[in-house]
Amino acid sequence: MDRRIKIDDFPSVSIFNENGNFHIKVDRKQIEEGVFIYKIKGNCEQPISPTPVSIKWRMPSFNVKGVWKCGGIHDKRQQYDWELVHLKSRISVDAPVISIFGHDDSNRLTFACSDAINLLEMNTLLREEDNHLYCHLTLFSERHPAITHYETELRIDVRAVNYAISLQEVSQWWESFDDLKPHPIPSIATAPLYSTWYQFHQDLEEDILLQECKIAKDIGYELIILDDGWQTMDNNRGYDYTGDWQPDRFPDMAQFVEQVHQIGMKFGLWFSVPFCGKHSKAYKRFKGKFLTENHRWAPVFDPRYPEVRQYLIDTYVNALKNWKLDAFKLDFIDDFKVYPETELTKENGRDYANVNAAVDRLLTDVMFALRTIKPDIGIEFRQQYVGPALRKFGNMFRAFDCPNDAVSNRIRITDVKLLCGASAVHSDPQTWHKEEPVEMAALQILNGFYGVPQMSVHLRNIPKSHLNMVKFYTKYWIENKAILMDGQFVPVNPLGNYPILSCEKNGHKIIGIYDETVVNINESNRIDLLNAKTTDKIVLRNLGAKRHIHIMVRDCQGAMVSAQKINMDVGVIELNVPSAGMVVITNN
Repeated sequence: MDRRIKIDDFPSVSIFNENGNFHIKVDRKQIEEGVFIYKIKGNCEQPISPTPVSIKWRMPSFNVKGVWKCGGIHDKRQQYDWELVHLKSRISVDAPVISIFGHDDSNRLTFACSDAINLLEMNTLLREEDNHLYCHLTLFSERHPAITHYETELRIDVRAVNYAISLQEVSQWWESFDDLKPHPIPSIATAPLYSTWYQFHQDLEEDILLQECKIAKDIGYELIILDDGWQTMDNNRGYDYTGDWQPDRFPDMAQFVEQVHQIGMKFGLWFSVPFCGKHSKAYKRFKGKFLTENHRWAPVFDPRYPEVRQYLIDTYVNALKNWKLDAFKLDFIDDFKVYPETELTKENGRDYANVNAAVDRLLTDVMFALRTIKPDIGIEFRQQYVGPALRKFGNMFRAFDCPNDAVSNRIRITDVKLLCGASAVHSDPQTWHKEEPVEMAALQILNGFYGVPQMSVHLRNIPKSHLNMVKFYTKYWIENKAILMDGQFVPVNPLGNYPILSCEKNGHKIIGIYDETVVNINESNRIDLLNAKTTDKIVLRNLGAKRHIHIMVRDCQGAMVSAQKINMDVGVIELNVPSAGMVVITNN
């Protein structure tokens, strides 16, 4: 944090390279008004382990409200140059992009890197002495295997567009690279999903699960994911027995899957990919082939060994073939990383030195093997491993665990959705206490509405009003899936936790309202307003022309509350809508 060091003003950049033997060159090209590409190339004559290289620039802090990072969640404030906690991105953690946004949600500066595999550090920091933002992209900030050549690109966007547009176009830019092209999305990826985790954890019983599946299917859920616990009789919420993947709790897994299929639901299984518990047979077999044995949960497989990769591939392929699975939840990918004791060499049987590159190879081979058997296989990955490289493999990207936390679910879904393009973004499984008032339970549903619904409550035990509510909103979500999944997505005020979310397609707009605020509406043919608040008022500002409209109001169970025709003037109007209810506005 030496303030005497000169940093060039954007669009020029300064290069800080600790190793003079690794020559760095940066070429700038403007591809459109306000959008720049910096091609970064590094070369050296002999293989060396590169030391950190930083690309830095500064810009005046005009109209800056906050900073968006995909792992920021509740913290989207500005940082200062005495704070040294930076965004770290690699193949299995977050995405290499930062967006600085203004008080009007405009993009001030968005920068992204095309290297979505290796670990990068990025940040933008305010310096109080001159009220400038100091931005940087740092390469090779962790130990890296020896190389002679490296290339990547830095994209900087300073257009005065909405910040969401800038981020969505970064996602499109990533897709233009051959090594980051996402896989097509199968229909199963956008099907409402029933998860066993929050209501059962590891206490799984076949008969009860089948009862739950029958109810779930009846109210619109098409897929069940059987989470942790199926592979062991151990209930300690740990991973000491992980690694063999034998269905100890489900002695005839194939028959159980078939029973679920007969109900009409698809079936998926959870696997913790990197962990190999010390009580497993696999631990003895692969002793010495771990990235670390000092993880707090279990030793971590080293994917740089071809036999380790093949073992994991065979595990999933055999499960798919033998049990006729439809989906996998592949968990804890982010624990594949460089640990202090990890040697970064290609020797002793390892065919990769780079851990991140080996993870890419593992997932490439896993997906090829599974899709060869079942092209429409569903693959769920969980936040933080939702970056552009992971879109090559997964097709269901889920918000990170936030049980019974509606606001966090909304924020996490939105953060993932801004970067995931056409990939299916899922809510964290929605759960609540069975004695909650139905309106409060409905807030869990509505806060997860802009992702594919995941449900994790004991359906056979919840009150009838809760079941009616879940059925009503699930049916509505399915009917409007094309809008919610593929419509133009606009999340308002990221620093305020996105109090308004909207999607619009073909003149039909769905607006979620999560705080007491005025909602601007236009002349869309149909506008659906979701009152995801505890109050019974919605305040609108009509920005379109004066017109005749029809208003239909329903409560959270779908019962009609009122229907009327009114003349809507330009300006502000107030509507009565029950808490967790909805209103449909159509033009007469």
